[in-house]
Amino acid sequence: MSNKSVGIRDVAAAAGVSVTTVSHVLNNTVYARVGAETRERVREAAQRLGYGPNRMAQALRTQRSGMLGFISEEIATTPHAGRIILGAEETARRRGYNLMIINTSSTATYESRTADIAALLERQVDGVLYATMYHRQIAVPDNLNVIPAILVDSEDTNHSISSVIPDETGGATAAVRTLIEAGHQRIGMINNTDDVPATHSRLRAFKDTLSDAGLTFHADLVEAEPSEVPGGYQAALRLLARKDRPTAVFCYNDRMAMGAYRAATELGLKIPRDLSVVGFDNQELIAENLYPALTTVSLPHYEMGAWATENLIDAIEGKTDLGLFAVHPTLLACPLVIRNSVAPPAS
Repeated sequence: MSNKSVGIRDVAAAAGVSVTTVSHVLNNTVYARVGAETRERVREAAQRLGYGPNRMAQALRTQRSGMLGFISEEIATTPHAGRIILGAEETARRRGYNLMIINTSSTATYESRTADIAALLERQVDGVLYATMYHRQIAVPDNLNVIPAILVDSEDTNHSISSVIPDETGGATAAVRTLIEAGHQRIGMINNTDDVPATHSRLRAFKDTLSDAGLTFHADLVEAEPSEVPGGYQAALRLLARKDRPTAVFCYNDRMAMGAYRAATELGLKIPRDLSVVGFDNQELIAENLYPALTTVSLPHYEMGAWATENLIDAIEGKTDLGLFAVHPTLLACPLVIRNSVAPPAS
C-alpha cells in the first residue's frame, strides 16, 4: 500500500535525482534520456518509500478525478488578470470539473515550476492550465507534456503545448485607428522597454496602421520607458514638450496613460481638447476613474480562461486534439472600449 505522506520530492531526494527525472521514470516518458541504472534507482526508491505509481500521471489515462490543475504565475494576486481564473472556474464548474490552484512567481526557476506541476500530477488532476500574468514566452517543464495541458496568455518556446493569447496586433490596430478616424495625423506612441511580445507587436501595429492610412511614421514620436505610471509620465513629458508635439498618443498600457494624463496637466494641456489619449489593458480601476475616462483596449482575460478550460476538458474527454493548437497559438480579440479621451484635433 502506498504511503500518502510521501511525495515526488521525497523520491527524488532518496534516488539522488531531479523531480523531472522521477516524473519521467514513473510515467515511462518515451523521449526522456534517463539511463537504465537511474531508472532502476528511481523505481527502487519509490517502492521502498511506498510511493505508488497510481498517484502519477499514468493513472490519469485510465480514470478521471474531475479536477483540473491551475498554475497561476502571480495572476491570483493581480486584479485585472485574475479574470483568467474566473473564466476558468465558471467554465470548469459548468462542465462538472473543479480547479486546484497553485500560485507561483513569474521568476520561479525551471525546477520549481517542474515541482509545481509534479504536485498537481500527484493529486491526479485530469489536465493542467498554466497561466501567466502577462503575455510572454516560457520554457515549459518537461513533465507538463505527460498530461493534457494548455498555456494561457503565454507561448511555449518549443511549440509543444497548446496556448491561447490576446490578439495584441488587432488591439493596437484598433487603438491607433480610432485616433486616425478622429482626424489625428501626428500621433505619438509611449511604449514599454521590456523585451516581451506585446512591446514588439504593439509597436509594429502602430507603424503598420499609420502606413495603411497613408501617414508617415516618425521614429522620434515614439518614447519608451518601464511600463508603469512614472514611465508614462516621463515619456509623455518628452513628447509633449516638443514644439511639434503630437495631437494624440497611443500608450502601451493604462498605467502609462495615467502618467501621460499627469504630464499633460502639468503642461497645461486638456484631454481630449488638446490631446487625445488611448491606452491598452482596460484596467477598469484606472480607465474608468481617470478624468476624462480613458478609451482603451480590453485584454480578453476572462475569455482566455474560459477558452482554455473548455478546450482542455474537450481534450480530456476525447473530443478534440490539443495538438491542433500547439504550433500556432489561438488568438482572441482585444476589443476597443470607447470612453471620453479621444476627440478631433484642435483646429
